[in-house]
Amino acid sequence: MKSTDYQVAGNHYKKLKIQPIEYILANDIPFAEGCIIKYATRWRDKGGIDDLRKIQQFCEFLIEHELSIDPLDTGHSES
Repeated sequence: MKSTDYQVAGNHYKKLKIQPIEYILANDIPFAEGCIIKYATRWRDKGGIDDLRKIQQFCEFLIEHELSIDPLDTGHSES
């Protein structure tokens, strides 16, 4: 049996055509971005507003990390 054939603690991913883990691994998506995808996919069926808050926190982690790499980057690009 494949690991995507069953789910521990719920069935919020089983109904999906492509489970978040399959998409994340197939596209080599890093951890924080993968968490955002996971929470965005399940929030209506599992965590509700708390999952939306988790998405927000992971976005904040990413922004802080990116700014620590280049503190002069304001996130605005000139067109």
